[in-house]
Amino acid sequence: MTDHADLPRPPRAEGASHLLASARHSLGGLRRLSHETAFRHEMFAGAAGLALLLAARASLAEIMGAAVLFLLLLATEALNTAIEVVVDHLAPGWAEFARDAKDLGSLAVLCLIGANLAFLVYALAT
Repeated sequence: MTDHADLPRPPRAEGASHLLASARHSLGGLRRLSHETAFRHEMFAGAAGLALLLAARASLAEIMGAAVLFLLLLATEALNTAIEVVVDHLAPGWAEFARDAKDLGSLAVLCLIGANLAFLVYALAT
């Protein structure tokens, strides 16, 4: 991995340009996340879950609840990926702290996958 510590920091954006810069950073994050297999699997599962909810004629509240949980899952997956990127940079070899950080990030994602599944089962059963 290339270290860019010698590059000058770009000037801080303000006002409307700050909003546009934030949007560009978010799209860059989405672009980076789209390279992750887990993210692609989660997107497929989310689409399948939405299709099931629509086929079961779930209420708007149930669909919105599922959507919020799904967005939380994607946000957690993004944070987990960020943890992995930083840890891989700090510890290119094996290190206990690196394993722990990755395991904890993975646990956070697993918890939200479980919450998404539990809510989907609940919404389909009612």
